[in-house]
Amino acid sequence: MIAFEVNDMTCGHCVSAITQAVKRADPAAKVSVDLATRRVEIDASAADGAALQAAIQGAGYSPRSAPPASRAGPQRASGGCCCSR
Repeated sequence: MIAFEVNDMTCGHCVSAITQAVKRADPAAKVSVDLATRRVEIDASAADGAALQAAIQGAGYSPRSAPPASRAGPQRASGGCCCSR
């Protein structure tokens, strides 16, 4: 499982854009997005963490590697594509 904090993900459009970017990099990947905590978890089948991070960056977001879900705490959001600029 590869996880990222994406603090500039603020709405459903962001979730969709990030999911599509990950799927372009790894079509068979399973993507789970929690908008409330700004967390993206990916069960990759072909792409590695660096490729997935680059794909999310290419979609216009700022992913940071995140710890496993059991250690992740709430994250404060900032920025975003359409809701908070």
